[in-house]
Amino acid sequence: MDPIYQRIYSIIQKIPKGRVATYGQIARLAGTGQPRRVGYALRILPEENKVPWHRVINAKGEISRRWEMGCAEHQKTLLEKEGIAFDTHARVSLSEFQWQP
Repeated sequence: MDPIYQRIYSIIQKIPKGRVATYGQIARLAGTGQPRRVGYALRILPEENKVPWHRVINAKGEISRRWEMGCAEHQKTLLEKEGIAFDTHARVSLSEFQWQP
C-alpha cells in the first residue's frame, strides 16, 4: 500500500467521535495537499476496515456525493448517531464540530 494512504488512514483514525474533518484538512496533515487524493483513499478503503471514513466531509461542511447509491445517507446517519447536527441545508457547522488536532 502507498505510504501516503497509510498516513491518510492513520490521521482519520484520530478523529474522535462527534467530530469531523475536511478532505483538505486531512490532506494538509498527511503532507499531500491534495484533497482529492484523500477522497480516492477513502474510495478504495476495504469494507471491513476500522477507519472512521464517515467523519470526513467537504470544506462546505457537506457530505460529498459518491458514486455508491445511498452512501451519503448512510454517512449522515452515522454522523447523527455520534451527535453531529446538520442544518436545514444538510451542512455541518465546522466551527462547532470540526476536529482540531
